[in-house]
Amino acid sequence: MATDTSLIIQDGFSKKDPYGELKVFAGRAGDHLGRAICSYLGLGVARSEAVMFSEGNVFVRVLENVRGRDVFIVQGTDHPVNDNFMELLFWIDAFKRASATQVTAVIPYFSYAKGDKKDEPRVSIRARVCADCIEAAGADRVLTMDLHSPQIQGFFKVPVDHLYAMPVLVDYFRAKELPDLVVAAPDVGFGKQAYKFGEMLHAPVVLGNKTRRGHDEKAEMLDIVGDVRGKNVLIVDDFTISGGTLIEMALGCKKRGAKEVYACVSHGVFSKGSAAKFKNSPIKELVLTDTISHRFEPLPPCCTVVSVAKVFAEAIISIHRRESVSRLFNY
Repeated sequence: MATDTSLIIQDGFSKKDPYGELKVFAGRAGDHLGRAICSYLGLGVARSEAVMFSEGNVFVRVLENVRGRDVFIVQGTDHPVNDNFMELLFWIDAFKRASATQVTAVIPYFSYAKGDKKDEPRVSIRARVCADCIEAAGADRVLTMDLHSPQIQGFFKVPVDHLYAMPVLVDYFRAKELPDLVVAAPDVGFGKQAYKFGEMLHAPVVLGNKTRRGHDEKAEMLDIVGDVRGKNVLIVDDFTISGGTLIEMALGCKKRGAKEVYACVSHGVFSKGSAAKFKNSPIKELVLTDTISHRFEPLPPCCTVVSVAKVFAEAIISIHRRESVSRLFNY
């Protein structure tokens, strides 16, 4: 991944920018990451306000001129998911009505990406509905990270730039220089990404075989394909909510003779009660990124948070300057 900060702060930004002045706003679910992104860009977060009225209505207002500007709004869709999603739509609408040249929805964690298919009778494809809403509100493009299913990009008719936390996570574990390392995917769905982790860390890959018998977020590990005996294991996945999948995989690895078990995810959602589960699990360290702004409870001691603000900052300046985003991932 490119690390040259000249990509970000080269000549500064002026009102004479041929692509329109760059403005980065942050919603209530994107405030922390938005400020970190702006710090890399050498910009202040553009002024705005969001108010939640007593009956539950959300009100947003842009507090500075965006006419003819290139606008990015950082707003995640973590808890409360529906409130934050509606706020994102209102922000997009406000910018379009204020005559912004281009509005990019920066969605660090796209929660409804889990609803990517009709795998049961009479269910909604929720990710597709959300994509339609974002387009209808007026977004010109979407910038997001580690969608649960990359094909969700095809639900949109506007361009989608899909970023990956993998280079940041790999850098972290590469620095630890863990001996006898094996990368593990808890299911075949993340197998392709796991093999990329393995290539970057020069480690073999094993796959878990899990099943879910309902919608209670409980996973059952049926088998592990590959040898973990006497190895240090790094379990990789895109997100964790209750911790069930990661912990079941960790227990399976320990039963098969693994030494230490580590894990990393792009999005650490952590529902209520998950912190205690991880604290009592065989996972020595769980590394996650800062795409999630809300915490139901403090993170357990085994958790380490690494920032992806620089990844988003580099993507934003590439989009603003009409340059390639994929060049950031030459790894």
